[in-house]
Amino acid sequence: MGTAKKFYQLSWANRLTTLIDQGIITPAQAKILKQQANNQLLGDQQIENYLTDYHLPQGVAWHYLIDGQQYLAPMVTEEPSVIAASSHGAGLIAQSGGFKTKIGPHILWGQIILEQITNQQQLKQQLLTQKPQLLAVADQAHPSLKKRGGGTRLLRVRSLNDQLLSIDLGIDTQAAMGANMVNSMLEAVAKYLRQQLGSQVLMSILSNLADECLATATCQLPVELLTKGSFSGRQTAKKIALAAHVAQIDPYRAATHNKGIMNGVDAVTIAMGNDWRAIESAAHAYAARDGQYRGLSHWSLSADQQFLQGELTLPLPVGFVGGSIKIVPLVQLNQQLAQIKEVSDLEKLLVCVGLAQNLAALLALVTEGIQRGHMQLQLRSTALAAGAKITEVAEVVQQLQAQGQTDLTSAQLILQKIRKNGDHNDRI
Repeated sequence: MGTAKKFYQLSWANRLTTLIDQGIITPAQAKILKQQANNQLLGDQQIENYLTDYHLPQGVAWHYLIDGQQYLAPMVTEEPSVIAASSHGAGLIAQSGGFKTKIGPHILWGQIILEQITNQQQLKQQLLTQKPQLLAVADQAHPSLKKRGGGTRLLRVRSLNDQLLSIDLGIDTQAAMGANMVNSMLEAVAKYLRQQLGSQVLMSILSNLADECLATATCQLPVELLTKGSFSGRQTAKKIALAAHVAQIDPYRAATHNKGIMNGVDAVTIAMGNDWRAIESAAHAYAARDGQYRGLSHWSLSADQQFLQGELTLPLPVGFVGGSIKIVPLVQLNQQLAQIKEVSDLEKLLVCVGLAQNLAALLALVTEGIQRGHMQLQLRSTALAAGAKITEVAEVVQQLQAQGQTDLTSAQLILQKIRKNGDHNDRI
């Protein structure tokens, strides 16, 4: 860009003009960016080098009966069948009395890493002796959090190797995701350690392994509800329990098992304006907490084999306030749609969505197979990718199913025939 302003310093209109002038995009493509930019002022506030808004479909899953209260689950996802599966799983559980939840404290960990340590044992003892002062320094860095009932709760010191120590602060962030406040509090303590103890601080940063911010959902279904086709309810329940066990002993299966859980969790997290990457990171790290990566959910039959019992625990460092949550109108609408009134409501909804999503996936896997449930919605996406108009999609899907070939090329050929026949009929 030569002597011109840096890209982030340009106005939004000038950024688009610059991309055109440098031959990176065409004027027609710039028009697409302009059409999709719903709120340029808001976009400029949220990110650097803003160009446009990237849209994903939002829908809503029904039937979430949680601790005796009905919830809706707004979901943002591009994957076919996620919302349908979510509603199906939640509906089965609702027929059995719904979900029961247990929500723990909303505590996030932050780390201060010390390096170049000559006597670890002596330093550990010194740090633990000064625990009250360290917690006070952290709280003084964010006094408004303390006033709202939050603040520091825990301190521990861990040896990482011969030369590295981690001082872990557990901080109750109340209704906020809390990354910025935690980092500010950590930096205040790091400064204190440098000045008062002469410690060498390598870095201070929030940890996304939020294993002190856990939410658990449980459910119990009569096996009769799981009768499907030629499978009795008890047979299906046994297969679901066994499939869940496979995810406990095989990390290859566990990865896909957990991805299915996070299909729903991520979709709601995005709709609620939260950092879905942090939730993914926390969940997958938690899945490997004993040294092997395992499935996050557990399913088993009751002693009398009359009920299928499910349980899911997730670390959920989500927020109800702060960040983009209060400045994006759609997020506030989604909170109202879901009837979320505080951060614990959101934690409840997320962990229940994960368990419902998991039930629907396992039920499909052990009976009709996963593809049959996915296929109808997937074929619609294939038809659209082939260039079908909305009015043509149903016929393309019908012919793809009839001929048993469901690839993009087949959809394109079918679409060509439909349009050719349509032209012929018009001439007649």
